Amino acid sequence: MTYSHLDPAMQNRVAWNAGKAVGTKRPLTQKQIWAIRFFLDREARLRDRTLFDLAIDSKLRGCDLVKLKIGDLVAGPDIRTRALVIQQKTGRPVQYEIAADARTSLAAWLQRRGGAAGDHVFPSRLNRGCPMSTRQYARRVDEWVTAIGLSREDYGTHSMRRTKAAMIYRATGNLRAVQILLGHSKIENTVRYLGVDVEDALMLAERTEI
Repeated sequence: MTYSHLDPAMQNRVAWNAGKAVGTKRPLTQKQIWAIRFFLDREARLRDRTLFDLAIDSKLRGCDLVKLKIGDLVAGPDIRTRALVIQQKTGRPVQYEIAADARTSLAAWLQRRGGAAGDHVFPSRLNRGCPMSTRQYARRVDEWVTAIGLSREDYGTHSMRRTKAAMIYRATGNLRAVQILLGHSKIENTVRYLGVDVEDALMLAERTEI
């Protein structure tokens, strides 16, 4: 149901984003990644450490991350170094890497968690047959960033998705590679997602000597 701005019901209606910071969420820096890992290790939060590591490496949207199943990440007794997921939003496949830190935390979590290949890696606390909700994932992200002194208004689940992509872009300037890693159908979407602007282009040009 929608309303016209001329309808009486709209006169005292509060906007959904009133008082909220909207727009692109910031990616994490390397120091902030280390700080969150230190916090989670100190608090012995193995599930959250695994979720954080996979979020950074996979660059997946929250809806895809929480639905990962054990069989997506494990091949026999070993943790995969690369995996593939069909994106819920686009229906397109995207591959991602699982780096050493993520494989270590994932192996420890799965040993504690148990389960079969068809089980979710991060099950719901209320229904073990269902995955963690995206809202619960968002609450975890809020806890992580505030634990190291960051503002939850500036960071969110898309910060996890953007972090490694932004680092790769800053290091290489290769938008096409980042587009593939994020699973975007158009490079224009990648440009908007990373917030690439004229200053970025000029900095890349200044680093290139001919």
